[in-house]
Amino acid sequence: MNVNNFKAQPGRNVVVVGTQWGDEGKGKLVDWLTEIAGGVVRFQGGHNAGHTLVINGVKTALHLIPSGIMRAGVKCYIGNGVVLSAGKLLEEIAGLEKAGVEVRSRLRVSEGCPLILPFHAALDVAREVAKEKAGAAKIGTTGRGIGPAYEDKVARRALRVQDLKHPERFAAKLQELVDYYNQQLALLGAAQVDWAAVSWLKDQPLSAFIVNGKVHMEAVQAQAMQHAELLKPMIADVSRELNEAHKAGVNLLFEGAQGTLLDIDHGTYPFVTSSNCVAGNAAAGAGVGPQLLHYVLGITKAYCTRVGGGPFPTELDWETEGTPGWHMATVGAEKGTTTGRARRCGWFDAALLKRSAQVNGLSGLCITKLDVLDGLPELQLCVGYRLDGEIIDILPLGADEIARCEPIYETLPGWAESSVGVTRYEDLPANAQKYLSRIEAVTGVPIHVVSTSPDRDHTILLHHPFAA
Repeated sequence: MNVNNFKAQPGRNVVVVGTQWGDEGKGKLVDWLTEIAGGVVRFQGGHNAGHTLVINGVKTALHLIPSGIMRAGVKCYIGNGVVLSAGKLLEEIAGLEKAGVEVRSRLRVSEGCPLILPFHAALDVAREVAKEKAGAAKIGTTGRGIGPAYEDKVARRALRVQDLKHPERFAAKLQELVDYYNQQLALLGAAQVDWAAVSWLKDQPLSAFIVNGKVHMEAVQAQAMQHAELLKPMIADVSRELNEAHKAGVNLLFEGAQGTLLDIDHGTYPFVTSSNCVAGNAAAGAGVGPQLLHYVLGITKAYCTRVGGGPFPTELDWETEGTPGWHMATVGAEKGTTTGRARRCGWFDAALLKRSAQVNGLSGLCITKLDVLDGLPELQLCVGYRLDGEIIDILPLGADEIARCEPIYETLPGWAESSVGVTRYEDLPANAQKYLSRIEAVTGVPIHVVSTSPDRDHTILLHHPFAA
């Protein structure tokens, strides 16, 4: 099916979500779908997420700005469900502008976004360092303050984007937060943290804002007011603008970050992120009614990866040269877009995908990185688990139970032919087609799109999400 040979239904909206532990390749698909969409909406997470796009061989990494920014004329929205680091957003805008991408007139930022401030990152890091010193298992956060910012939101003490427009109100609320965070940092021994030695803080120095373990309020406030002046032209009532766009017949694309198994409610808790990554949160995180979410596309890697701690039933040895896991890690260039950390690699887990399909209400799948499996003589497909003597066919809810799961595999033949760049399903290697058919059969979700390289145009379209 050619992307140009179908009629999009006016006002039809699509939600794109990751179905595994993130890093499934959502950015490419969102960018590709903006051939049709007039607006792209980010509805959760923060700059702990990262999407890498490859367009005409040129790589672009995005962390906060929706992937639709790479299409001229497409409007991009950051919804209220996102926790916002103003500094990182402005840094990202500057990088895109340097590359010749026009951003500011097309980007709208919800005034309801909670702000991430330097002390959020400091608390995030201090907690992980304290766990490490105590010999406890770290959560594996990116150290960017996402969790503490969401905590402030739920505790009703957050500073939000709208507060940037009112300096006196901002200062009063900031003082309360600084007092609270100084107490928390003191309890964690922040004065003893060697901030320069924390490897995941290289792009985010905190020494100007955390002095002798305490928050330097004046520095935080001064930076925030500088950011405010630059952000004000982009601040908007995103909920209203999205609803008006829908009434005008615009096709909207809602872009999730991370993946379903990192969802705060439905993921491998506590080894999860701090927001809801599932499709239903597109409504709450953007300010639209759920009736406006018409199709849910689940982005699914042809194998599984995971960054950070937590259970991973199909994990392989991905560090020993010559093993299938090493093949996935090296051919797939499995390093985090945001952190650069190596991703753990393993076989495709269909039982996990059943859980994702259930909580997201998936309409169809997009299988990405199929080409990475080229050259493996055989593949293992997890169809269920043995757990405490019983056989189950869907991922359990608790991390402790998941850690005890023994995968049950089906063995499928691999293929020696290259699938890189294939754009027609019938041109895929025969065994690759059989592999995809088996995934459909076991998960019960139809495959509507297949990605055969990171490049925008290397995509097989079987059914278009925006089709009438």
